[in-house]
Amino acid sequence: MPTPSHPRTVLVTGAAKRLGRSIALALAEGGWQVAVHYRSSQQDAMDTVAACAQLTRGSALFDANFEDEAAVRGLLPRVVAHFGRVDAVVNSASLFEHDNAATFGFAALEKHLRSNTAAPVLLAQALHQHVADRVVAGEADAQGAVVNLLDQKLWNQNPDFVSYTLSKAALEAAGTMLALALAPRVRVVGVAPGLTLTSHMLSDDKFAQLHALSPLGRSSTAEDVAATVKFALENRSITGTTLLVDGGQHLMKFDRDFSMM
Repeated sequence: MPTPSHPRTVLVTGAAKRLGRSIALALAEGGWQVAVHYRSSQQDAMDTVAACAQLTRGSALFDANFEDEAAVRGLLPRVVAHFGRVDAVVNSASLFEHDNAATFGFAALEKHLRSNTAAPVLLAQALHQHVADRVVAGEADAQGAVVNLLDQKLWNQNPDFVSYTLSKAALEAAGTMLALALAPRVRVVGVAPGLTLTSHMLSDDKFAQLHALSPLGRSSTAEDVAATVKFALENRSITGTTLLVDGGQHLMKFDRDFSMM
């Protein structure tokens, strides 16, 4: 990829900790200025900003509640006001609460759709408008990119986390529609990890056992996913598709979600 004539700036949502933090750090190491979004984990987000600042020339903190449409709509303009421009958005923030066919209800689905589907679509919309404004201002070659974090379980479904899965399926479909609607100025790419990080639901031994359940003998690491996000942002020939980074876990049948096994 040609060396840009200006510092590239990326907004990474949910970048305070876990996978979002790994993505933010990988992009900072690659020379991107990073806007670190968080909802409530302020101290973790401040730590991420400080770590990014050791790697790149610019990093800053931005809070927003993704269940609030006005807050989502205001986020990218705030990042633009701080950095002067934004070149990419990585939609990593994700609500992940358990329900199933027996406990499913409107409230749980709406909550997941707001955070996991509607917010990423609005941020893609805002980035497209920002790039269009730059073209009008004389930047004829202005381009942008959006990466949406999905989940290998869309290709290997089970009955757990119904609302979460529906919200991610909607985001995957939105990625196709947005890639068509926002071209040629903004590319839209999905990245679908497998089991990547452990949680309070899994012991270390159980996580290691489940992580090995794939054709390659290992699922994704945070470093694998972050490297793929960086690749998707910087390869200008990719749009309207999803890169599965899961060691092939989507090729295996699992009757339950990893956290319920």
